[in-house]
Amino acid sequence: MNELPTPTLPLSPVSLPRGSLHRPHQNLPEESGGVLVSWARHQDEVRQAQRLRYEVFATEMGARLDTWIPGHDVDLFDDYCEHLLVRDSRTLEVIGTYRVLTPVQAVRVGSTYSDTEFDLTRLRSLRERMVELGRSCVHANHRHGGVILALWGALAEFMMRNRLDTMIGCASIPMLHEGNVRGDAAASIWNRVKRTHLAPIEFHVRPRLALPVEALDGSLDVEPPALIKGYLRLGAKVLGPPAWDPDFNSADLPMLMRIADLPPRYRKHFLGA
Repeated sequence: MNELPTPTLPLSPVSLPRGSLHRPHQNLPEESGGVLVSWARHQDEVRQAQRLRYEVFATEMGARLDTWIPGHDVDLFDDYCEHLLVRDSRTLEVIGTYRVLTPVQAVRVGSTYSDTEFDLTRLRSLRERMVELGRSCVHANHRHGGVILALWGALAEFMMRNRLDTMIGCASIPMLHEGNVRGDAAASIWNRVKRTHLAPIEFHVRPRLALPVEALDGSLDVEPPALIKGYLRLGAKVLGPPAWDPDFNSADLPMLMRIADLPPRYRKHFLGA
């Protein structure tokens, strides 16, 4: 197996290879509720995550992916990210994944993925302790709470161990959502969440290619996707109106979660505190 090509820079002055962000025993997966949770250590493990992403985003959701490896979702950020994997404990198939871009690696690659969709100028004071979460997906046959909780538990532990306190990311709403087309569902979800979960104005961001919410029907009674509802339950805030991502055929909401804002019951569940 080939080692990943881009070593992870440490969060401390000591130079360590990729994987230094994880405790030594974490090269072994952790079992929880029929799933195994681990961080990718080798290129072939990242390829498994990229194949799952392609299956979900391209095959299932119809995204147009500019990829140089057939059947894989690959972009320039992947080599700089840590990749979290959830496997079925019986088949060892990768059934869920997140990628995590740390502050040091964001400097190395030159930006976050979210920077390509939004002007994040107002978040500059947070960047030194801010990670970006991206490319979250779960296999269609395993979309239950156990997989998501396993992912979030590993992410929370990662954040605390590396003394990071803020997570950002683009949460997608498919243009075809609950049978509604043309982005009406996304406009309606934005109108709903901005009344209850909008971040303070000093953290607002602006989409580079805005979804034209004013021209859409924003009055529909639709539920946000499960991932967005989960983020909101964890205390996440929406940073502004959605961007339109034509390649993924989705509207992306900019979201921010801070460890300090975790509700007590989730703090106890994930952090034991």
